[in-house]
Amino acid sequence: MSEEPSFPSGTLMKGKRGLIMGVANKNSIAWHIAQQLHAQGAEIAFTFINEAMERRVRPLAESLGAKLILECDVLDDLHMDRTFATIAKEWGTIDFLVHSIAFTDKAALEGSFVDNTTRQNFKDTMDVSAFSFVDAAARSAKLMPNGGSMVTLTYLGSERTIPNYNVMGVAKAALEASMRYIARDLGPVGIRVNAISAGPIKTLAAAGISSGRHMFSFNRKSSPLRDDTDPKGVAGAALYLLSDIGASCTGETLHVDAGFHIVGMPDEDALAKG
Repeated sequence: MSEEPSFPSGTLMKGKRGLIMGVANKNSIAWHIAQQLHAQGAEIAFTFINEAMERRVRPLAESLGAKLILECDVLDDLHMDRTFATIAKEWGTIDFLVHSIAFTDKAALEGSFVDNTTRQNFKDTMDVSAFSFVDAAARSAKLMPNGGSMVTLTYLGSERTIPNYNVMGVAKAALEASMRYIARDLGPVGIRVNAISAGPIKTLAAAGISSGRHMFSFNRKSSPLRDDTDPKGVAGAALYLLSDIGASCTGETLHVDAGFHIVGMPDEDALAKG
């Protein structure tokens, strides 16, 4: 998908405010979601991790009229305190949270999971990629007195082994389990919590996987739709889950991957055409 997706305007998110964590550049899944939510009337706050990332994120956020563009390292409690205190001061409440944050050492994303996973990297990967959602959800829930919705981003490597995905697959499995427990805890106060399992999309994160090119090719040839995952479809799924039309949906992992997740064995002719 080389063309920049366009998003039809509407009012599904009119009057709603929320936070998006994890935009890295214009190819980020979180950025496509932001564009879709903005097109439907949402007011969005953004976070960035450091000064280098701010140079990428700020122009994008400002293009959507964002007023709250906040530095936030999810590993730093003081950063998290400051971020959510600022949102509380400026807005009082929010209606949604989008969490699209994951990280591991690049060296861990190749070869053997058993041999290339260190104790420290395992801890760090879990902290950034799974606990950060638990922390952000707990803080966001305090700003959702009238209910709301939360979405995190995951990948099929949480359910099945993917070459070179390794420790990130384990972290995504923890993320999905966390999502379900958060959904259970926050459901009684009217907060819905879900995950989107997107297929491979050419993002900064995907570029760090050593077998990325093979992954894209195999998914495209093997999926029922015989196509790449369209970021517009992922953004549409997020709109459904974050808006009122997603009522009664919580604790769900919604796959948006051209149907690849249903395939047990690819058709022989599909692989031959590749």
